[in-house]
Amino acid sequence: MSQTSTTTTAPARTLHSAGPDDATWWRNAVIYQIYPRSWVDHDGDGIGDLPGIVERLPYLRDLGVDAVWLSPFYVSPQADAGYDVADYRDIDPLFGSLADADRLLARAHELGIRVIVDLVPNHTSDEHPWFRAALAAGPGSPERERYMFRDGLGEHGEQPPNNWESVFGGPAWTRVTDADGTPGQWYLHLFDPKQPDLNWQLSQVREEFESILRFWLDRGVDGFRVDVAHGLIKEAGLPDWSEHLTMLGSGTDAADERRAPMWDQDGVHEIYRTWRQILDGYNATDSSVADRVMCAEAWVTPAERAARYVRPEEFHQAFNFDFLETSWTAAALRAVIESSYAANDSVGAPTTWVLSNHDVVRHASRLGLSATDKRPNGIGVGDPQPDAELGLRRARAATALMLALPGGAYLYQGEELGLPDHTQMPDEARQDPTWERSQHTERGRDGCRVPMPWEKASPAYGFGPSEHTWLPQPESYADLAVDQQDGVDGSTLELYRSMLRLRRELRLGEGSLDLVGDGDVVTLVNTTPDGGAVRVITNLGTTAAPLPDDAEVLLTSGPVVDDALPTDTTVWVR
Repeated sequence: MSQTSTTTTAPARTLHSAGPDDATWWRNAVIYQIYPRSWVDHDGDGIGDLPGIVERLPYLRDLGVDAVWLSPFYVSPQADAGYDVADYRDIDPLFGSLADADRLLARAHELGIRVIVDLVPNHTSDEHPWFRAALAAGPGSPERERYMFRDGLGEHGEQPPNNWESVFGGPAWTRVTDADGTPGQWYLHLFDPKQPDLNWQLSQVREEFESILRFWLDRGVDGFRVDVAHGLIKEAGLPDWSEHLTMLGSGTDAADERRAPMWDQDGVHEIYRTWRQILDGYNATDSSVADRVMCAEAWVTPAERAARYVRPEEFHQAFNFDFLETSWTAAALRAVIESSYAANDSVGAPTTWVLSNHDVVRHASRLGLSATDKRPNGIGVGDPQPDAELGLRRARAATALMLALPGGAYLYQGEELGLPDHTQMPDEARQDPTWERSQHTERGRDGCRVPMPWEKASPAYGFGPSEHTWLPQPESYADLAVDQQDGVDGSTLELYRSMLRLRRELRLGEGSLDLVGDGDVVTLVNTTPDGGAVRVITNLGTTAAPLPDDAEVLLTSGPVVDDALPTDTTVWVR
């Protein structure tokens, strides 16, 4: 880092002012994502399950999180790891039973941990009773109206209704065969063919999901993470779209400069206003402690457009994917933090930070890639490999920065261990439909979904009682297992425990935030409700940066040497 970049004197400016409601639990909660397939295997079949989660919940209490989010556990043929739901009101036998779900809820609540469950409303499984009935009923039937069936183009309907492609690769349309054996209509699936899109213009679809919400709220869940929240409504007429289809609900078509017709249509907001009324109806009138919440998976830019999802009558939270995707540079981090607060504060919503989840390369690997490498959808044999040491150092620094920011935060299972992606997974072991649908051009998400390591010397590193794991674990997970880091000073696990403890004690999630200076060092001041100030400093330069004189170091993501902050390191001081 140059001397200029360490001593700049740009005036401080306020990015966020704490509001009177910031003490509401969901506005500053830290929520831990459990991917049930990969957290704990209780019965030895190689797949994680609900009884296993119950066993390990005390680990999360000790970690210091406020809530857990469970990826789907519903009845499913598992074509997309449970995001293809065949029955929204029951548990797949792979994971257990409704009784196990009830025990999980009860135990989590005993430990002071709230439980948020995944809801998948954009599509069902093709094995859902509704879709089977649609196939049997034929064109023009009420059963088919529940989905997006259309006649094909061409003289004999042999061409898809439009040119849309699936997010997973290949056409977004599949043609069905009628009862007499002749080719029939086409149905839309923005993802896998086994995930037909629902018709959200139909009142019956809306009523069904309102009933599903009530089913789980009545069982005691604390809220929902809503999958593909920006995709339910499609533009009328389903016009062609010339750009490659991704999850991003923004950008323009090269031909006529319009928004993607399958994402972020204005009609989705009416749906979520109704859902918010349902959740609010379950809240106690005299306390916000038991508020039921919704979090949107809405891949939407710009930030002002994404903020529409967290207006007071809609979602409580929405993942900040702009932050997740930001490059590791000081200018980019400052810009995304500032724009995020500006957009969310304008609608009175908290900003909800995230760095990893089950759909992206873990940030301990992502941040170890060269700045010139394209952000990958999975990393495999023969791909550019991340620098593991650099990636972990930056991941610890990035998380220390994130957890000092006012608002909420989501952690992905295993990031507290510094787990990397499995970047050398054999291709024959891959199960993500993206791998096959993309004609083996996209590795897919398996690398970030590998089972957790709990004990170095146990079968499957303690994931379960057998050596079986549904995805192979890399050898590097042995030394990163929980029992290798528990109580070890300087370990990533102990760093996370310290960050979460201090975040809660200092009430950093409730504070105001000022940006100080510029250059290659990001300096933020979090002023907490009691008037205390914590300075958060992240060095993204190339040489060590001096710490403020007489600074009391509260926490550091890596060693501080001679009162100087090394590169790729974050420190909390006051």
